[in-house]
Amino acid sequence: MTHLFHPTMLREYDIRGVVGDTLSDKDAYAIGRSFATLIRRDGGRRVAVGYDGRLSSPMLADALVAGINAAGVDALNVGLGPTPMLYYAASTEDVDGGIQITGSHNPPDYNGFKMVFQGRPFFGADIQRIGQIAAAGDWEAGEGAAESIDIVDAYVDRLVEGFAGGAFRVGWDAGNGAAGTVIEKLTARLPGEHHLLFTDIDGHFPNHHPDPTEEKNLADLKKLVAEKSLDFGVAFDGDGDRIGAIDGEGRVIWGDQLLQIYAAAVLKDRPGATVIADVKASQALFDRVAELGGKPLMWKTGHSLIKAKMKETGSPLAGEMSGHIFFADTYYGYDDAPYAAVRLIEAATKLGKSVTELRGEMPAMVNTPELRFQVDEVRKFAIVDEVLARLAASGATVDRTDGARVLTDDGWWLLRASNTQDVLVARAEAKDEAALDRLMAAIDDQLAQSGVERGETVGH
Repeated sequence: MTHLFHPTMLREYDIRGVVGDTLSDKDAYAIGRSFATLIRRDGGRRVAVGYDGRLSSPMLADALVAGINAAGVDALNVGLGPTPMLYYAASTEDVDGGIQITGSHNPPDYNGFKMVFQGRPFFGADIQRIGQIAAAGDWEAGEGAAESIDIVDAYVDRLVEGFAGGAFRVGWDAGNGAAGTVIEKLTARLPGEHHLLFTDIDGHFPNHHPDPTEEKNLADLKKLVAEKSLDFGVAFDGDGDRIGAIDGEGRVIWGDQLLQIYAAAVLKDRPGATVIADVKASQALFDRVAELGGKPLMWKTGHSLIKAKMKETGSPLAGEMSGHIFFADTYYGYDDAPYAAVRLIEAATKLGKSVTELRGEMPAMVNTPELRFQVDEVRKFAIVDEVLARLAASGATVDRTDGARVLTDDGWWLLRASNTQDVLVARAEAKDEAALDRLMAAIDDQLAQSGVERGETVGH
């Protein structure tokens, strides 16, 4: 018995597909059996499984568990909840790995799998190995057992363990995503006044799409904060591993701006620590970390890559523009948005300022959002290489960590190839609009020299 996955499914950081089209229960079974085969060959015997609130998730979970068991490995089903709850189970229960079934922030008909293996991120070549094992039918065989446990309360207990924050008035938008129940239980345990939106877990996402990195999805939260004059608001993506936030005036606090707030608090306790952010983050963040006495480190985009770099450098804090925030000071080093919300309350308390003040003190920068445009899959990395070669020949100041990040007197611009889609990603940041226009013109000029025009921005 062998199994072939649709060629679009096995991606850099996770496995993802459209249910009923590129993803079925047979795929889930093959993923479970292949992953459990690797676990068993590594001396492991038990895997934790969790799933998000999408309509297809329970069906895929059943098939996944069947595949794990068929490889002679036991499955510990922690049930419906956010991805960080599965990471928590993988960190605290007697298991050798974990798989979360989640479509993350994708449309409702998508679903997928995020994995952790023996305490480390499972990505890149690991995910390709799943495909190779399934294609060869190179599976272990046996009879594993399945057990279900409820860890929601234990997880929430951990979120508030040692809480050292004050009482604030906060708006919370769960976006009908998998973190809804956790947010209800969490806010009941926190001091202050809490106003909740859309905590019913509903895979149809009836109110708005659960992606807090798109400002239009924060409209309901902005309205709530304004109407009730709240101190700030937080929002979560579909599987609760990415956070969005707004201050009391309704201004968005983007991922790299949140990281400035967290860094100021963390560096008080850990002076000189390394703080990591991805290449899309504002120069203002890297400058601020240095100003606070920390060591700023720019790294590649991708939650798995950031987690691996944190372990390597012993960094207590990292984050991405996309709202993945990682704490490894008094926490486990994975991206956990409910925990990041708790830490925002604690940071404002420790720094002695409101979230609105902290946001207001940041330098005003003019920047583009993440611009994503379609290119031929075969060409995307080649285009970036061509741009890098021309920049090197011109003597430009370039950081090549992940694509090309070019520093000029006007600010900086970035061009990189997405690891997960057939798109190029661009971003630019400057002190004023005229400088930003010049940076965008530089991007367009480089693209034109490689025969590409920056077209319509496409979604994630």
